[in-house]
Amino acid sequence: MVRPMKIAIVDDEQDMRQSISQWLALSGYETETFKSAEDALKGLEADYPGIVVSDIRMPGMDGMQFLKRLMSVDSALPVIMITGHGDVPMAVEAMRVGAFDFLEKPFNPDRMSELAKKATQSRRLTLDNRALRKELSDGTALMKKLIGASPVMERLREDILDLGQADGHVLIEGETGTGKTLVAHALHAVGARATKKFVLVSCAAYSQDELAKKLFGPMEDGDSLPAVEEARGGTLVLEDIEALSEPLQARLLTTINEQGTPAETRIIAICNLQEQGRTCEDALRPDLFYRLAALRITVPPLRQRGEDILTLFTRLSDQFADEYGCDSPQVSAQEAAQLLQAPWPGNVRQLINIAERAVLQNRRGSGSITSLLMADNEEAQPVMTTEGKPLKEYVEAFERMLIDNTMRRHKGSIVSVMEELCLPRRTLNEKMAKYGLQRADYLG
Repeated sequence: MVRPMKIAIVDDEQDMRQSISQWLALSGYETETFKSAEDALKGLEADYPGIVVSDIRMPGMDGMQFLKRLMSVDSALPVIMITGHGDVPMAVEAMRVGAFDFLEKPFNPDRMSELAKKATQSRRLTLDNRALRKELSDGTALMKKLIGASPVMERLREDILDLGQADGHVLIEGETGTGKTLVAHALHAVGARATKKFVLVSCAAYSQDELAKKLFGPMEDGDSLPAVEEARGGTLVLEDIEALSEPLQARLLTTINEQGTPAETRIIAICNLQEQGRTCEDALRPDLFYRLAALRITVPPLRQRGEDILTLFTRLSDQFADEYGCDSPQVSAQEAAQLLQAPWPGNVRQLINIAERAVLQNRRGSGSITSLLMADNEEAQPVMTTEGKPLKEYVEAFERMLIDNTMRRHKGSIVSVMEELCLPRRTLNEKMAKYGLQRADYLG
């Protein structure tokens, strides 16, 4: 769920601090007050999860000095300045220095709330973008997103770690919705170019003329760099590489050849061919294909990942339940078997949609996972793949999911899990060891 942003109120007048705090608290904000700029600076650091409202005239460090210090700590921190009569020129100067906006006393409380809303929205976007950039540059965090204990996922993670350290270009293949772009991010994040530029271009999102300019220039605005220049020294990811026309394939090949060996810029090509019987090799000229496919990764389809399907469904439904403020749906043995047997033509992307819809259904108290699967796979009556599995595998997958869910719900309390599942401690310990479940992963 979205947490409320903080608002730091800085004013040497106690009555003013309290009145602003009370009004903003009524508007749903979490406030904290400081009687001086010096005190506030002790608690305001880069990535402060909120905004600042400060008087401009204060003893000691005044509002302008305070603003300059804040901008040196975090130039994107929204600061709303409160000015007295006749201080408008100073407020204009504050805007030039970096203030978000200003209010002149006496001000309308509704105007204060309006500015606070705009400033907190801006702050939340800034912090979300920073978190995303950090996540996409953190190889460990990205590898954790590649959830699954199935052999195909174990091999995928090993391939990413191995190829991430290499210099050659990489071709990523796989069905739609399997997470190929996430794999490209991970390859960059675990490699030597992790601190360099990561530039992603979807070749299918532009006309060929627009794509030529996007990749090679000239850029129409005159300020931006074409992708091949922007990514120089880092990683250039080309999604839907099969959408490149013959002339653009030739230009890309020339660019690759001009880089020499080892390549200055690593190219990761993502192939998303969906037509039956066609491959990336069919879509690209041979010399370009063999340059891009020096190293290859195939992302496995969801239907080959076994009990990973139940693990993913549980994690996703928990996330959506938290977002929507409701309980996760309880998966029956029959529904677990259907999740494992579904064909999943949309792969992980389809599973994400199913998990969200299941949570919404559960919140309304209607529907079932079975109905969602049937609607998504109308050709499957019942939802079933052509490849059967021994009953023992389905039972074990459901059992693992049940213990995992119960441990998660009780935050690792062994006694509570034993009572709910009617299992003696020794049996529970044996089953957790069998399924690779660690109590420490559920604490907190």
